[in-house]
Amino acid sequence: MKPFEVLSELTNIEVIAVGSAIRDIARLQKQYGQGRWRKLKGIGTIHIMTCRIRRAELHWYEAHGIGRKEIKRKRYMD
Repeated sequence: MKPFEVLSELTNIEVIAVGSAIRDIARLQKQYGQGRWRKLKGIGTIHIMTCRIRRAELHWYEAHGIGRKEIKRKRYMD
């Protein structure tokens, strides 16, 4: 069970790192497959398992044809 669920579209999306600039690139390729991996961040509304809804900054990895993986909450925006 996840500690949160993303409720809204992510906004203010920015690329943090691409390809070899990602520290975990070898693990991502081994676990999910080859692709043009990017680490991104954005703002979204999440539902926390304590029954609260909050806006938060989220970080995740993404590759074309593979999709978003390992979404992490970094900080609350409200």
